[in-house]
Amino acid sequence: MSHEHNHGAGAPTNRLWFAFGVTATVMIVEVIGAIVTSSLAVLVDLGHVLTDLLGLGMALLAAKLATRQANKQRTWGWARAEVLAAAMQAIILIGVGVYAVAEAIRRFIIPPEIEGTGLLLVGIVGLLGNIASLIVLSGAREHNLNMRAAFLEVLNDALGSVAVIASAIIISTTGWHQADSIASLIIAALIVPRAIVILRSAGRILMEFTPKDLDLDEVRKHLLSLEHVVDVHDMHASTIGTGQTTFSAHIILSDECFAHGHGLDVLLNAEECLREHHGVSLTHTTLQLEPEGFRHSQEDVVHK
Repeated sequence: MSHEHNHGAGAPTNRLWFAFGVTATVMIVEVIGAIVTSSLAVLVDLGHVLTDLLGLGMALLAAKLATRQANKQRTWGWARAEVLAAAMQAIILIGVGVYAVAEAIRRFIIPPEIEGTGLLLVGIVGLLGNIASLIVLSGAREHNLNMRAAFLEVLNDALGSVAVIASAIIISTTGWHQADSIASLIIAALIVPRAIVILRSAGRILMEFTPKDLDLDEVRKHLLSLEHVVDVHDMHASTIGTGQTTFSAHIILSDECFAHGHGLDVLLNAEECLREHHGVSLTHTTLQLEPEGFRHSQEDVVHK
């Protein structure tokens, strides 16, 4: 038996659109800055900003798709669009980080001439834009995985802009141009670990692993403690999208339970248990109630 629920709500798209506009402006400034200053740090940060722009675009698309109603062909709607978008963002970011490391090592050995003043201006403009986007996105970063990915990318951009500003000051005051390569490595160090975290989270959902905060042994223990429950088997739990965890199980009841019509009471108690007693609220549930001996009789049919 199961219940129907709303399969997801759209992300706060107004916040995403604001961040998209600010990021596009920062990208234009950094394109000009990369040409004028010849800075690898700006070039790497530009790659990061471009990835953010693509990521925010995918986030907007995913938010739109996630609001579409489920139908007979897509019973969960487009709930996993945000997960796919987050995974794609993470893969692109890892690529940018790998390029940054390789190019930074090359430039550290043979450093090019960097124009410090222009580099400083680009870093300041980028930081101001990132701060504006962070303020807007901060209130929605826990909405879903996609919004969290967007927030983390803009936060990384802000830290990257700080690294650009620091390298500009060092180059202008000391003439040590290798500071640009160091800034690039710092930006890469900010990009890759967070991208891996997002990719792992998305991968867990796409592979339909048991939700991280859910202990199936504890779930089974709680269900077995309910009156009339003899055994629980074939438990499955997975995540469709952010905040949408599914759970199914076969619950074996004593024969007297069926004889006296207590099945509905057991079902209501089981669903309350699944909603309230675990780290993850299990609201999308499918529970099959079976009499004792039903499982073995089914196995006999299969073997025949």
